[in-house]
Amino acid sequence: MEKLERIEGVVVPLDRANVDTDAIIPKQFLKSIKRSGFGPNLFDEWRYLDHGEPGMDPATRKPNAEFILNQPRYRGAAILLARDNFGCGSSREHAVWALADYGIRVVIAPSFADIFYNNCFKNGVLPLALPADDIDRLFTAVATTPGYKLDVDLRAESVRGPNGFERSFDIEQFRRDRMLEGLDEIGVTLKQRADILAYEARLRADAPWLIHS
Repeated sequence: MEKLERIEGVVVPLDRANVDTDAIIPKQFLKSIKRSGFGPNLFDEWRYLDHGEPGMDPATRKPNAEFILNQPRYRGAAILLARDNFGCGSSREHAVWALADYGIRVVIAPSFADIFYNNCFKNGVLPLALPADDIDRLFTAVATTPGYKLDVDLRAESVRGPNGFERSFDIEQFRRDRMLEGLDEIGVTLKQRADILAYEARLRADAPWLIHS
């Protein structure tokens, strides 16, 4: 996965609580197991006025001009601001794939659904929980400041914005280190590749009957 050390980007506000994974990426788009190609269908049922299906050309569809992702001021946003319990519902990992494929690298909310929170760390998206008062302040700032940006520094575990906004956060060290190095679970395992190969070589020599040819 792509590593994340520091992101400075435009913030896009999704002022809704309990955003579930079916809203993030609807069920009809779950047919693919690739991690790419989901960005155009992020928040599909809110983003478009017509019904979406896999393979449709986004250029031929009817965008909902009122939805935040279709507003020019939030184009190219890398940070999503949301409300409580973001990512609830089913355990589909595709929800994080869609966010990452669109270009969202950080989601800031007061709280997250547990499975979604875990899936974020497996796919290079940082779920950042801040107190509700800070979230309220950020929503106000984003609404009143076109092009509002935040600087999220995972290595320093800090988030900074205009007008003196600065907060620290704490990410469990193993998850933090994996994200800084760009390692998913397979990547973590492959760091031990030399030891794994040495063990298999010893096993072939000492107990060849255990090796399936």
